[in-house]
Amino acid sequence: MTGSDVPSSDLASDSPSGAPSFRLAYVPGVTPAKWVRVWRERLPDVPLGLVQVTPAEAFGALREGTADAGLVRLPVDGDDLSAIPLYTETTVVVVPKDHTLTAAEEVTVEDLAEELVLHPLDDTLGWERPPGLAANERPETTADAIELVAAGVGLLALPQSLARLHHRKDLTYRTLVDVPQSRVALSWPTTDEAPDLVEEFIGIVRGRTVNSTRGRRAEALKGQKQPKDQKGGDRKQAKPARSGKTGGGARTGGRPAARKSGGSGGGSGRGRTGGKPRR
Repeated sequence: MTGSDVPSSDLASDSPSGAPSFRLAYVPGVTPAKWVRVWRERLPDVPLGLVQVTPAEAFGALREGTADAGLVRLPVDGDDLSAIPLYTETTVVVVPKDHTLTAAEEVTVEDLAEELVLHPLDDTLGWERPPGLAANERPETTADAIELVAAGVGLLALPQSLARLHHRKDLTYRTLVDVPQSRVALSWPTTDEAPDLVEEFIGIVRGRTVNSTRGRRAEALKGQKQPKDQKGGDRKQAKPARSGKTGGGARTGGRPAARKSGGSGGGSGRGRTGGKPRR
């Protein structure tokens, strides 16, 4: 769910005065669709608005209140923002389809030593030293760098999600190994306790069940009486009878133990000839 894939009903909009709503920012390449679906199932009365931002805008949107939380790439640029890492992305190198590197499934930094590798200003990998030969100028954006690769001017290393986002028929990519990787995280303004709706979304991305003890739903259920058969204390359940197999201790179930006959021995009782049948 990025770019044109975002339904118009999901775009951030002003809610009626006093009505709860949740605004989620996300950077290019990140796909919040699966979490949005869970949100709609659990909180159908609370609209979730998506706010698409650039990596440079993401943290400002959280600080300024444009969004309540955001799906961003680490690192977070300040102690005033909290973050939960979600997953790590595969790094790839984008090349023309007829490039010699397409013969391999994986590419190393050494393979790029003699290649011009573009390093856009919005790079998300945080290289200490970018691989390959440096260009005279850095492209302003990843989209600009993709255009240059398509024109035959250099290659581009980036997270796989961005390579898919900027897919072109004349380009392809290969996995780039032993290099920095991008980590995606959920971030929100730091407070003593996360707001209820932020806590709800944290629970969703962490895979908490609908019956979790945290979040707005759990608070709403507090104080509500549960059916007696669920509480377990108001309805006594009969214990299943024990089989009465040999072993120490008294018998607590099954048929009553047969009483010994009136004789002095411990016989089997086969000699009884009369009397009422034992119950």
